[in-house]
Amino acid sequence: MKSKLKFIIPIVLLVVVGGVYKFVLAKPAKAAPPKIAGQVYVLPSEFLLNLADNRYAKLKVGLIMKPGAVTAAAAGKEGAADPPDGYGTLPQEAVVRDIITDAVTEVGGQELTSEKGRGKLKKEILDEIHKKTDVEAQRVLFTDVTVQ
Repeated sequence: MKSKLKFIIPIVLLVVVGGVYKFVLAKPAKAAPPKIAGQVYVLPSEFLLNLADNRYAKLKVGLIMKPGAVTAAAAGKEGAADPPDGYGTLPQEAVVRDIITDAVTEVGGQELTSEKGRGKLKKEILDEIHKKTDVEAQRVLFTDVTVQ
């Protein structure tokens, strides 16, 4: 019996010490940062625009808002007037739509269908949003794009 205890006691002690280390002494694993920090806001109405090369584009646009930035609906503002048809709850949405319309109508279909061209256009739109509005956007997204 004593010979069995010589083997069992060290094993039990190792399990106990390992458990104490894991649950008490070890640092908790760091949570992975979110891939998208902030809220995604998709403009409710799509755009149907003439392009510079006599083609037209139909697109849906979204914005990744900075963390903590809220739309009027998310803020729960009571007594706020309902937005006009085709507009969402983003403050200054009409100005954002105007900026997007101006930027997209200046390009041709080739720029809008290439990844590099869309990237340049998104950056231009984001820069203009920051210059002309108080909208706290981090990125511009083209969620749907059709060019004919």
